[in-house]
Amino acid sequence: MTVARQRLGRAAEDLAAGRLARAGLTILERNSRVRTSEVSGEIDLVALDGSTLVFVEVKAGRAGSRAGPQRPALGVDRRKQLRLRRLARAWLATAGAVPRVASLRFDVVGVQLDGSRVVAYEHLKGAF
Repeated sequence: MTVARQRLGRAAEDLAAGRLARAGLTILERNSRVRTSEVSGEIDLVALDGSTLVFVEVKAGRAGSRAGPQRPALGVDRRKQLRLRRLARAWLATAGAVPRVASLRFDVVGVQLDGSRVVAYEHLKGAF
């Protein structure tokens, strides 16, 4: 991954974490790395929305880019959804003190940037 792509992803994650926190979610972890014998990878954000534990995938795109889907949130395809579910299951099995929750939810946040300016922000609650 290029440095520019890493910066874009980090900016989108910072923006998403801030907006979710302002919307009342408690951010429990950012860039949570999971490694088990079955799966390894990273969960962008783990948050608490009331009594719901939320696993958030953040997708970023550049305005006017011809690569990728028109809306960054659409970049979370079926394969990525299954991977995130496996990562969440592993996170739950290996995390230390997990708060008591009534339910789990998978959200996707898509952010489109033009330089440092946010062109579009999309939060899909319960995306899959």
